[in-house]
Amino acid sequence: MSALSVSYAILFYLATAILVGGLFYKIRQYWRTPAPLKIATTPAPVTQTGVVLRMAREVVLFASLFKSNKWIWIFGWMFHVALLLILLRHFRYFVDNTSLIWFWVPLIQPFGKYAAFAMLAGLGGLWARRVLVDRVRYISSPSDHLILALLLSIAGSGLLMKFVSHTDIVAVKAFFSGLMTFSFQPLPNDPILLVHLGLVATLMIIFPVSKLLHAPGMFFSPTRNQIDNPREKRHLAPWAAELEAEKAK
Repeated sequence: MSALSVSYAILFYLATAILVGGLFYKIRQYWRTPAPLKIATTPAPVTQTGVVLRMAREVVLFASLFKSNKWIWIFGWMFHVALLLILLRHFRYFVDNTSLIWFWVPLIQPFGKYAAFAMLAGLGGLWARRVLVDRVRYISSPSDHLILALLLSIAGSGLLMKFVSHTDIVAVKAFFSGLMTFSFQPLPNDPILLVHLGLVATLMIIFPVSKLLHAPGMFFSPTRNQIDNPREKRHLAPWAAELEAEKAK
């Protein structure tokens, strides 16, 4: 293999290790962080089933965002749904044996093909909000703009490969399938492809230390995952329970 292929193979192994390790560390940190108060945002569910349904509405429909701001909800939901379709469409690049590809992967290919346009529109609306809305511009940091620029660049370079300058998809699939089985294959020397893959690897590396962690973090938000039953059951954090047990001895 060429030095270029080896470099990108090492880059993606490193990016994957950082992404998986970083997510594991942060999720473990979220899991171990005590929630000493019952602070569920009301009106809140009073049963565990209600909490599950509430979280499902937040994850799938962005329910609280819909109630607070319809314009942000449109752009945010558009971006996330398009991103999901794009990620699912890319699943085919990581499976060498077509018989192992789930039935729905070919079905979503036409939708995923044009989802990048919706992703660009959603990101454009979210970025315009950070520039045009005074209160949002005031609290926006350079990293917020850089992440939006990175995501836009990933979507834009992907569209260029699909509709302007086509790359060797078969060779790209062989390269990533080879990474999965440690059977290295050459990567096409296509400038747009190399930029696209470099940006994706950059996103994987910064993900565990960025605001993008709201993806797993929302599941650990006590305002959303708590049952509203403070009168029926006393809420006691594990560390507080240990203190009370020691005092009782």
